[in-house]
Amino acid sequence: MMKQKTFADISLSDEAIDRIVYLSSGRATEQDHAQFIHWRRQSPQHEMAAQEAEALWLGIGTAGKNLRSSEKRRHMTRRTVLGLGAFVVGGAALHQTGLIGPRLYADYTTGIGEQRTITLTDGSAVTLNAGSALSVHMTETERRLTLYEGQALFTVAKDHTRPFIVEAQNGRTRALGTIFDIDIKPEQVVVTVIEGTVGVTPARAQPQNTNNMVIVQENSRVQYAKTGSVSAPEYIDSNIETAWRRGKLIFNAKPLGDVVAELERYRSGNIILTSKQLYALQVTGVFDLSQPEEILQAIETTLPVSVIRLPFVTILRPNAALNNL
Repeated sequence: MMKQKTFADISLSDEAIDRIVYLSSGRATEQDHAQFIHWRRQSPQHEMAAQEAEALWLGIGTAGKNLRSSEKRRHMTRRTVLGLGAFVVGGAALHQTGLIGPRLYADYTTGIGEQRTITLTDGSAVTLNAGSALSVHMTETERRLTLYEGQALFTVAKDHTRPFIVEAQNGRTRALGTIFDIDIKPEQVVVTVIEGTVGVTPARAQPQNTNNMVIVQENSRVQYAKTGSVSAPEYIDSNIETAWRRGKLIFNAKPLGDVVAELERYRSGNIILTSKQLYALQVTGVFDLSQPEEILQAIETTLPVSVIRLPFVTILRPNAALNNL
């Protein structure tokens, strides 16, 4: 029989974080380290709490690493861990406001929870979802756009003399007289066709070479990652996939990791999942984009997940019910 994985309760997690912070403060002795080893061996719950605390500590990122290696670490407390989280989130906020990153040189941007429709000089329209950045370059021979981040819906005016091309990370989407959506996700870019046909090619392919082009028709989508080729088209309901333009998010057995990535576009602060098992949990429902906190509440109510809300970060961690799945 497969052994079920257990998870630490909140009090053990808090104690583990306190211990990890102290051990990294520069004041801990060999005896302190030995006591922590003894503490984490008391039960599987203690060990799980220690692992979660270590993962959170290491996951703070470069800012935390720099502080841990400096004299400042001698004065670190548990509150400092949360402060580092705020520092990281603050960097994300600077990115979103355009002070750093592609927003600095993009022609059009949207912030958290903001959507915007742009009418181009050729009559085409682009609707930017929240947290997006786009540049437009029109010439006599082509219409070339670059989506740096986020998501956008393109309604293309017909002009057979000038191809309409959107570059997004490591791929190009080409269309004439069509409506399509490009969504830059953490792990891949998804191209969804609502009307007409587009051709998608990896960025490494030469523009004039159509051998690597994947043709995507209405109610179909493809995806590509940073180092991979374009996937085969799969049939989808484009109205569900682009429900964001109607102020809704519709999830049909969607992995929690993907749901969190979308949710972060509509609310301030980062969301951290403390266990890999959480990413695969499935979310189903119809939600209002104007009420992003209701999505978190639904997740906490329907899934074996505990939601810890802090000033600058929200932590999702497994609860005991996950052991019974």
